[in-house]
Amino acid sequence: MTTSTSTVTSTISDKRTATTPCASIHGLHAVPCTVSVTLERGLPSFDVAGLGEASVRELRVRVRAAISAAGHGFPVGRITVSVNPTGVRRDSTAFDLPVALAILAAAGIADEGAVARTPSFGELSLDGSVRPVRGAISIAEAVRDAGATTCIVPSDNGAEADLSGIEALRVRHLRDAIAFLNDSDQRPAVNAVGEEATLTASRYPNAFSDMSDIRAVPDAVRFTLEIAAAGQHNILLVGGPGSGKTMMARRLPGILPPLTSAESLNVTRAASVAGLNVGGGRVRTRPFRAPHHSTTVAGILGGGVVCRPGELTLASGGVLFLDELPEFQRNTLEMLREPIGARVVELVRASGGVTYPADALVVGAMNPCPCGMLGHPRLRCRCSPADVQRYQSRISAVLAIFDMHVDVPAVDLAAMGNALPGESSAVIGHRVALARHRQVLRQGCINSHLTTEQLRQHAGLTEGGAAVLEQAVERLGLTARVTTQVTKVARTIADLAEQDAVAAEHIAAALQLRVR
Repeated sequence: MTTSTSTVTSTISDKRTATTPCASIHGLHAVPCTVSVTLERGLPSFDVAGLGEASVRELRVRVRAAISAAGHGFPVGRITVSVNPTGVRRDSTAFDLPVALAILAAAGIADEGAVARTPSFGELSLDGSVRPVRGAISIAEAVRDAGATTCIVPSDNGAEADLSGIEALRVRHLRDAIAFLNDSDQRPAVNAVGEEATLTASRYPNAFSDMSDIRAVPDAVRFTLEIAAAGQHNILLVGGPGSGKTMMARRLPGILPPLTSAESLNVTRAASVAGLNVGGGRVRTRPFRAPHHSTTVAGILGGGVVCRPGELTLASGGVLFLDELPEFQRNTLEMLREPIGARVVELVRASGGVTYPADALVVGAMNPCPCGMLGHPRLRCRCSPADVQRYQSRISAVLAIFDMHVDVPAVDLAAMGNALPGESSAVIGHRVALARHRQVLRQGCINSHLTTEQLRQHAGLTEGGAAVLEQAVERLGLTARVTTQVTKVARTIADLAEQDAVAAEHIAAALQLRVR
């Protein structure tokens, strides 16, 4: 293999081809694909098939400039690039690097065999530097599962793409990738153990404040947060401005158990595909997402011209906080109901379907009335009954997703100044972890994930508990959905109390939290 270092463009003398493996994002995962390049004599042209039209225009500019910046001549002739399989819409800058390497291999500048067996991804700058891309962990997983043992990645994606079973070779410049492919001993210095190689924690999201900050709030309200965390039960907080609803919601992720390895991978994939983890490593903390009430359906559920995950998927494994719930568009709330219940978002497009996870603990917050003073012990509510009815009816489309409805009383400022700190997140989180451990040992999943048949098998209702539930169904006319929700919450209350059976008092407590 001869290596050219001339910056003068080279003329193609005969037809040559080259291929290199890569992968394209589909949902939160990636599917293997192949970049094929054909160089042949003819009028100069640079055609690309298999990518979106906008991506093609930009790719041609970047690849041409990067090859020249790397000190090599750009081939003169007919250049045809195809990303196979075709028929799949791809809009990603991650194909810049494999396209450039395949062109260089076909031109005889890079080792054709090494390029053909070494997958790569990365965006190229005009100066030849390799920039990070979204979805790095998913791409690395896909090429690893396809049999690759080494993958050339942007240096800033190295910590994220560092997976068991594949070596993430980090490069800063196109020259680094060419040097390695032509001589595997010429490994880029950035691949050595150093500050980048030891980056293991993502900058997304930030650490959460402690539950001990919550003062002058009734213990019953604090306990509902513990119940929600222990069984992953969706909760609706109803209280006036300044009652602490947002403060409590933002501290809820801090009492959830640490992410398991599988959960960490899932959270990292979602953050990476959405472009929130570029330059970061594995996400180690539970996500917390709080979209504004003006967020569109696509912003909440995902979608767009280039399909990306929405807020519900980004919160999967953590908490989705919907503040000012009645202010969300009714259509948005209606679209939320099914994916939250199924714990997946299924998007169908003309080009194919995408499935995103939606396994988040949903916390809603709202005022009791438009002015927020309904039921306030000192301030007067000026809303008419009709205004209150219209305001509360705005959430009717999504009310059924909440397992618990909690009234948050107004905070007594005088009492708050003298109140002692509450229990810390560490103490509460320990009880939550023990309760979840009991659930997994008993039934293999947490209580909110139980199917109807599993709930019937593992509910463990005593005669007294069954009698109270039956009376509530008859007197209050509870639907099957509400009855199931009440039973699941009661099961979690019993788990927190370290009780194997669900007694009458557990059912009664769950009814108070659900039936209003």
